[in-house]
Amino acid sequence: MSDATAETSDLEEEVAREEVASTPNESADPQALVDAAIPQDIRDKYEIFSYRSAAVILSQSHPAEFAELMETLRAFTITQRMIRIAGGNESDIPKLLTARLRPLGWHETIVQGDLLVRRIWKEQVRTTRGGKAVFEKRETTSTRPKFLDGHKIDYVKGKVAFDLEWNSKDQTFDRDLYAFAAFATCGVVDVGVLVTRGVSLNPVFRQLGPALKKDGTTEYKANGEERPTADKYGASTTWMGKLLYRLNAGRNAGCPVLAIGITPACIGDWP
Repeated sequence: MSDATAETSDLEEEVAREEVASTPNESADPQALVDAAIPQDIRDKYEIFSYRSAAVILSQSHPAEFAELMETLRAFTITQRMIRIAGGNESDIPKLLTARLRPLGWHETIVQGDLLVRRIWKEQVRTTRGGKAVFEKRETTSTRPKFLDGHKIDYVKGKVAFDLEWNSKDQTFDRDLYAFAAFATCGVVDVGVLVTRGVSLNPVFRQLGPALKKDGTTEYKANGEERPTADKYGASTTWMGKLLYRLNAGRNAGCPVLAIGITPACIGDWP
């Protein structure tokens, strides 16, 4: 690695460490609102934060979808092996949610929209004998095809959007929140739910054995040492600290978002 490349890498890591929020700020909903809307057993199992009244909107305005998501979260259980093995967002962990939600009608959805632009003005067409200007309304229209295009959400049912980011680059959150905002602006969804690794998982990663390849064998670094599982889950990947940083900054725009963090309570074989 050249000196310039190393310097760039160090800078990226430094910025990644700074772009983290350990707690929600004043833009988040009061904890009492979350406690009133989300069942106790779900709050015991996950870290949960609500923005723009997402918890209330989901539970009160969309009770059927809310019930399905709560049951899915109750049943969600991962293992130490799933955490250690390679795969990122293509690992077996997202597949657990897909197996439950797809049969219930939660579909991968893309929103596309054309922009219709109307220009309206008044144009003077004549003058009366008395010197008074007479105006008539004029109008033109134009269409900008696919003004909104390619915004994809993994699970949408009714007017509820749901997504999981287990171990992607943290910039994926920007894409997700932008998609949530676009769907909300178009009136396609009322609320978004985003699940990711909770803060409390970080110490667990450091206690697990070495990382595993997809075939289940131990993964080694270039120097021949075993690669720690924690190395797979770096500062610049998707986890709650990265999500809260963006929600605190308002990157969800006008879309209510419920942020849910996976905790050690979701690991079936954890002590």
